[in-house]
Amino acid sequence: MKSARTEYLRPAAAGDVPALLSLRKEAEGWLRNKGTDQWSDPETGELAITKWRASIDEGRAWVVADEQNQVLATVSRGPVDRDFWTDTDRPESALYLYKLIVSREAAGRHLGTRVIDWMSRLAALEGRAWVRIDTWRTNTDLHAYYERLGFGHVRTEAPAHRRSGWLAQRPAGQLVMPEDPLPVGNPKQERGAQATRVEMPLQRG
Repeated sequence: MKSARTEYLRPAAAGDVPALLSLRKEAEGWLRNKGTDQWSDPETGELAITKWRASIDEGRAWVVADEQNQVLATVSRGPVDRDFWTDTDRPESALYLYKLIVSREAAGRHLGTRVIDWMSRLAALEGRAWVRIDTWRTNTDLHAYYERLGFGHVRTEAPAHRRSGWLAQRPAGQLVMPEDPLPVGNPKQERGAQATRVEMPLQRG
């Protein structure tokens, strides 16, 4: 069933940084309460935030916002992580999804699923075969979440300097909620025009 609320995707901007940091901090607390050690290392968090700012500057970070421009979720795309994916994996064949975070306030709206569907459409439009992720190795609940959304576990890598490394992929173009796509651009600001969807150009990973 299509969502009664109006959420939309747009590129993240420098002005979104405080909201994104709040999303990250909220997620860290939620993960602690669930008993996982993901994002528990302050040094790891600081490094991630530095990379996040670079993703915004490079146009690789996106946010899901409501009509009041409140940030509800975020996702980034990025280059292949060579700590995990090798030439044998044909890294150019995939779009790499990073930093998917949904606010607790928006839990239950299926924003994570709809964002991944959007990435899947985008990967197919770019002629790629896969959407790929790497997640925290010990967060088995997160692994199960992605597997429910159609991701298949490829393998687990465990370099000493990384705590991520559970690698999974989903075929490009595969959709879980095809009836409820996220529009790109605020429909309210379109003055009645249909919002542009995944055809909006992005940088390639």
